[in-house]
Amino acid sequence: MHYTETKEKSAELLRTVVGLMGQHDAAFTPVTYSVWYEYAAGLNARLNQALDRLKLTEPRLGDASIQRLYREHIAGVDDKTMDRISRDFQEVMSNVVDSVQRTGDRAGAFGAELHDLNTALQQTSDPSALYRHLELALQRSREMQDSATALQAQAEVSRQEIQRLRTDLDRAREEVFVDSLTRVLNRKGLDHRLEQLLHRPLAANASHGLVMVDIDHFKHINDEHGHLVGDQVLAGMGELLRKVVTDPSHLVARYGGEEFAIVLPDASLETTAAVAERVRATAKAMRLRKRNTPDVVLNVTVSAGAAALHHGESANDWIARADAALYRSKASGRDRVSLAA
Repeated sequence: MHYTETKEKSAELLRTVVGLMGQHDAAFTPVTYSVWYEYAAGLNARLNQALDRLKLTEPRLGDASIQRLYREHIAGVDDKTMDRISRDFQEVMSNVVDSVQRTGDRAGAFGAELHDLNTALQQTSDPSALYRHLELALQRSREMQDSATALQAQAEVSRQEIQRLRTDLDRAREEVFVDSLTRVLNRKGLDHRLEQLLHRPLAANASHGLVMVDIDHFKHINDEHGHLVGDQVLAGMGELLRKVVTDPSHLVARYGGEEFAIVLPDASLETTAAVAERVRATAKAMRLRKRNTPDVVLNVTVSAGAAALHHGESANDWIARADAALYRSKASGRDRVSLAA
């Protein structure tokens, strides 16, 4: 999940999330924070529905339930990264608790001193005794003020630290979705984003676009030039797609092997076909050269299929139609774009 909330909105959500976490039994960990953050922000409809249902049978959610919600509805992070962020997060929360405890202790001492001063005012006529009580009350007041100032400073430091941890967690989660060779989304990332996209209602006259792209004769490239060159071609295709598909709302993914997918939310079939054609033309102009020489090793072409989402269509059926169009391009001589019905 990519978070786009402003600093002000995220600070507001922080207060809400900490309140929600305090109402339940799960530990204050990044996993717990992520679940309640996405719940409070309304970013994950399926998570909200599952969590609301679970609260009917488990009013105070424990660690096991939160972990399950996280696994099923939010992308996972590798254990090493999660352990590091968890330790940092727990340290932040421990510092906040310590500051609150110190402020509470001083508030109690200040209250007791005020009570003693009030009693002395009612029962003592000795000016020196009254003066001592007043001095103590003033001292406790200064300590209380210093403690409140320290708590405010600690709260700001903690807010900044939680923001950093959330950024680390967001980055780690995004890495789970990225193909290491091509630096575009992997299949898991594509499935996750498609699920989010298709969960949103589609307006009556709106559509989403999908392009399936396959590198032509890729097996021959591997057989003729070796897998290292094949990996160079895949990495180059990932770079090409990132450069050609520049709209930030569009998604590029490695679907598997030498096949890639481009998802265009709120796009017509005509717009989708135009993007597919740009990719095809740019790929045809690409030249793979030997390292540190001008010698061209090979040229690359791609075949593509473009499909607009039908109302009520599943992700698998949508991909299947785009794939069928792609293979019509292959059967028709490659290096071309075909449109799905």
